[in-house]
Amino acid sequence: MAARVTIVDAGVGNLTSLCNAFRFIGVESEITADPLVVVRAGRLVLPGVGAFGYAMRRLRETGLDTAICEAAQHATPILGICLGMQLLFETSEEAPGESGLGLLAGGVKRITAARKVPHTGWNQVALTRAAGLFRGLPTAGHAYFVHGYVCVPAYTADICAVTDYGRPFASAVERGLLFGVQFHPEKSQEFGLQILENFAEL
Repeated sequence: MAARVTIVDAGVGNLTSLCNAFRFIGVESEITADPLVVVRAGRLVLPGVGAFGYAMRRLRETGLDTAICEAAQHATPILGICLGMQLLFETSEEAPGESGLGLLAGGVKRITAARKVPHTGWNQVALTRAAGLFRGLPTAGHAYFVHGYVCVPAYTADICAVTDYGRPFASAVERGLLFGVQFHPEKSQEFGLQILENFAEL
């Protein structure tokens, strides 16, 4: 049976826990750094932790940036997780002059709230509109975060959930078949597992 979800290995994340989460909910997954596999995937997950600039350089060196963008043009569902969500946007203050994938309009900015940075631990995710990624979930749940930067979409309509950390920020986005979550669903218990299952069933 073919893998239902393809996880992009850009060398910027621990992918084992994500694979285990998909296995737990009965979803087959594969990890790949092969651009040809990425282009042909039925569903893509782009996870990541660490620095925006380093991650984008890794994607470009391996040709994965082009492959991900081509997959998006083919209407492949794509889910960016944590840094992976940030990479879907055009720019980041963390890496001036380094372009993101540009699949979503907007940029990434450093957290400026008078709180400890990085934002680490559990926090509430509140839905702002109906979204396929959150199907079957309550209008608010809790998820696990580890990040020092937040996405600022150019179009507020792309935001489907917000989280307050001194001030509200977009913790989930959805535009067509492009999705992003700033938190780690694989570490967010039942709430996060339902999100992964919803993505796999799109």
